Amino acid sequence: MEPLPSKPAAGPPATARAPDEDWSLLMAQAQDGDTRAYSALLAGITPYLRALARRILADPADIEEAVQDVLLTVHQIRHTYEPGRPFAPWLATIAQRRFIDRVRTNARLAARKLAAAQEALTGTATAAEEVDPGDYDALMSAIDRLPGAQRQAVLLLKLREMSLKEAAGLTGMTVGALKVAAHRAVKTLRRALQRAGDDSNGAT
Repeated sequence: MEPLPSKPAAGPPATARAPDEDWSLLMAQAQDGDTRAYSALLAGITPYLRALARRILADPADIEEAVQDVLLTVHQIRHTYEPGRPFAPWLATIAQRRFIDRVRTNARLAARKLAAAQEALTGTATAAEEVDPGDYDALMSAIDRLPGAQRQAVLLLKLREMSLKEAAGLTGMTVGALKVAAHRAVKTLRRALQRAGDDSNGAT
């Protein structure tokens, strides 16, 4: 994770107001190991981050995931915050980066989802425009039927292309558990989609 600049970017938008509580003090206390202060800080900044995210993202699920991305980043780089600096601009800088990352990811994901369907069916990647949309629908349906841990592993690691470390931070799973879940999920998906293909061929 790259360090934040010494001078934060412009402060948060006027429509997304930070509460009155002293986030700077809470963060300084959290850096000293005060877990209660850290919990209070996270609880306080979450609604604020949602307000920021709504200015850029429209889908409610996308907004919530983006907020979680920011919270994870704050956790990972909390040691870089300098006590005494205004906290809201520092936080807004992080949020802006994560939200822009999500916008870019969404644009790429639209094309990659179709390619992922073909890869799951055949084990061979192909250009997105060559994939039958029906394959994508079958893949999404099969993912929805996966056990919770396997479904999370596929969505985060394969479709959202998160690193194992990032996915572990969001889910609370260990890196090893995520690897196992992803491996099992891919095997399950290939079997399910192969059966679906066989059934479709048999019906024709």
